[in-house]
Amino acid sequence: MKPKFGYPVTTDDYREKARARLPGFLFDYLDGGAADEQTLRANETGWVNINLRQRVLVNVENVDTTTTLVGQTCSMPVVLAPLGLAGMMARRGEVQAVRAANAVGIPFTLSTVGICAVEEVQAAATEAAWFQLYMLRDRPRVAALLDKAWAAGCRTLVFTVDLPLPGMRHRDFRNGLSSKGPRTRLLKIQQLLSRPGWLWNVAVRGGPLSFGNLSDALPDAGNLDAFKEWIDAQFDPTVTWADLEWIRKHWQGRLLLKGILDVEDARQAVRVGADGIVVSNHGGRQLDGVASGAGKLPDIVAAIGSQTEVLVDGGVRSGTDVFRALALGARGVMIGRPWAFALAGGGEAGLTRLLLSWQQELRLAMTLTGVTRITDIGADQLDRPRTTEFRKAGE
Repeated sequence: MKPKFGYPVTTDDYREKARARLPGFLFDYLDGGAADEQTLRANETGWVNINLRQRVLVNVENVDTTTTLVGQTCSMPVVLAPLGLAGMMARRGEVQAVRAANAVGIPFTLSTVGICAVEEVQAAATEAAWFQLYMLRDRPRVAALLDKAWAAGCRTLVFTVDLPLPGMRHRDFRNGLSSKGPRTRLLKIQQLLSRPGWLWNVAVRGGPLSFGNLSDALPDAGNLDAFKEWIDAQFDPTVTWADLEWIRKHWQGRLLLKGILDVEDARQAVRVGADGIVVSNHGGRQLDGVASGAGKLPDIVAAIGSQTEVLVDGGVRSGTDVFRALALGARGVMIGRPWAFALAGGGEAGLTRLLLSWQQELRLAMTLTGVTRITDIGADQLDRPRTTEFRKAGE
């Protein structure tokens, strides 16, 4: 697909478009992080502080951004991460997102708590979506979810392991998303009325706004406040590594563990037979004060990068950041906020344009560092001394 660039073009451009179009509580749900948002900010600066090593007079006529992630051929090493409530960022948002991802040639991951059900998403897809799982206390419901995803055609499961309890997201309390009472209702009404375009396009034309994959969990699946209360109570703090055996019994496909931030946990993921991991702090939305993905990635790659596929997320905001992640040893990246900002700010077409601009940025970074294949990107492309911590996976 030949890219056509113009405003908006960057993640920040689309972030401002999203701010102007979304009700305040939805924008802050998407944009915010846990507590004082220290980790949220660290995620972005972690990539910015990594310098690339520019090289010249190298034959870079045929730069190829294609790669393979967990057995799937991709136009570039990027996956759209699972995002709860994505269907409220644009009309039937997950459907628009999977179409954009398919058009560009990268995987899309559907959240357990997405608005659109897996059957609706897969019906719109030309390449099977990945499915993300939260472990709920109701194990029969989890088993039914896995069967549902498999029957719909999903073959890659992303199991989120860093949410035994929801994080303290102060913006959600201030805006009424995580609280109840007269003040909360008034705040939401004010914010909704201030965005009549969103009300008409998403809430009216895009309805019903319910958690499609769990629509049978409550009699009134359209009551998002009641549903959020139910799902928060379903997160299970008793889950341990032993539960991976249970998941393996109920899932025949590929399995990624998302939310690994420690070398010992990464090693354990290999021991239990995960097909890959995602180095992640949940986008800075869980425990404030933990390290950034960029900060933890090198040690984890050095420990297990030759034994399983390592992806990373958190703070990736451009194709250049994708290159930085690969240079630190990741096989690919997952992105969340950027694709949601683009979807909210520009719909399916906006998301497609953003992804194509990232691919061009990645291609340019490869060109000006003197590499032509994704597998050639490694520590030699960083402007710092080569050390064992920054070896490419598999070396």
